[in-house]
Amino acid sequence: MNTQVNIAGVTFKNPVMTASGTFGSGMEYGEFVDLNKLGAVVTKGVSNVPWPGNPTPRVAEVYGGMLNAIGLQNPGIDVFMKRDIPFLKQYDTRIIVNVCGKSVRDYAEVVEKLSDEPAVAMLEINVSCPNVKEGAIAFGQKAEALYGITSELKKYAKQPVIMKLSPNVTDIKEMARAAEAAGADAISLINTLTGMKIDINKRSFVLANRTGGMSGPAIKPIAVRMVYEASHEVKIPVIGMGGIANAEDAIEFILAGASAVSIGAMNFVNPYVTEEVVSGIEAYMEKYGVENIADLVGAVL
Repeated sequence: MNTQVNIAGVTFKNPVMTASGTFGSGMEYGEFVDLNKLGAVVTKGVSNVPWPGNPTPRVAEVYGGMLNAIGLQNPGIDVFMKRDIPFLKQYDTRIIVNVCGKSVRDYAEVVEKLSDEPAVAMLEINVSCPNVKEGAIAFGQKAEALYGITSELKKYAKQPVIMKLSPNVTDIKEMARAAEAAGADAISLINTLTGMKIDINKRSFVLANRTGGMSGPAIKPIAVRMVYEASHEVKIPVIGMGGIANAEDAIEFILAGASAVSIGAMNFVNPYVTEEVVSGIEAYMEKYGVENIADLVGAVL
């Protein structure tokens, strides 16, 4: 059986990745997961300067998932390059760095610093960040803004660029087209859905930020639908994510059109889930006599 996948010229031993923000930069899960078995580790979002994140409380459990308003807390690109990249280079897995920022220049500074790091296979751009110049509307919520940031970052990037799309839009197909037209090498989706939780006894918001990003199994049907729509709209590869809890979920995304999958919130529930999904996909292929995983991508029309 061949579980290898190729995305924008980069070969992965299997289609299973970690979703940014749920796996640290790999070190945090090293004692639970053999990183060598994963197709790629997608790091937590990295900014040009350290970000403190949002005030607490910033995580809340909800039916079928969780809300988070971490605010992309991270130590910044300089610490990341000194500490996290050397750690990940010890393993036989691809490194994909998630990049965040508050302006196009912020993103570009990170992309520039990573451009000469050969260990980094791809960049994933988090366009769900608020654009401070556009009244805090996320870069990924307007097709023109998405096109603009994608085309600009492609000028600086030496690695293939994945644009991580927000589901908080009217038409995901329009956003996928904008990313492709601007030169994106791949797209990943979905990022979290905006949600809210209220404590009825305290009569106050549970999260200090009031709203947060919802992830977990409850969002999977929405994510599968959006992956299906996007993958049939563009010719560039799609990485699917959103509520994957087991191999069956991952295979559903692949059949919908995803060339690879990222596993997020379930890492908090079951730290072994990524390895289990890798072996589960292999078992599925063996059961149904599938010799090449590429034959499953978009098989449901």
